[in-house]
Amino acid sequence: MTLVNWSPLRELDDIFERYNRSFRRSLPAASAEQGAEVVQWRPVANISETDKEYIIKAELPEVEKKDVQVTVQEGVITIRGERRYERSDESEKQHRVESFYGSFARSFSLPADADEQRIRAESKDGILKVYIPKAEAVRPQQVEIQVK
Repeated sequence: MTLVNWSPLRELDDIFERYNRSFRRSLPAASAEQGAEVVQWRPVANISETDKEYIIKAELPEVEKKDVQVTVQEGVITIRGERRYERSDESEKQHRVESFYGSFARSFSLPADADEQRIRAESKDGILKVYIPKAEAVRPQQVEIQVK
């Protein structure tokens, strides 16, 4: 179990981030054809743990596998990619677009017992699952010393 120090500033950051996300959702989305800047989005992620591994489940609707990159560097795993706005029918008029499009990145610190060399990921039905195996714990061995 990893202990995390409590920080009131981190909680304030979380509050401001939630406020910003809900504020951005109330703004009208700009269409890509108008040349306006697309709002950055941040997919939600759930992290769980079993006896053998940690699992990150990130919700990436309408994001193709080729547009997702998972990297590990210096104990931090990063999921980045892009959700592209594609209009299939030019005759269809958009009245409201609430989905977020554009590039995204999420980073998480890996626990000390994570085996970075055996991390694997799979994407199915808009859910990216990243499996982070736990390293084998070194068990102490008893050494018998002969007394002379």
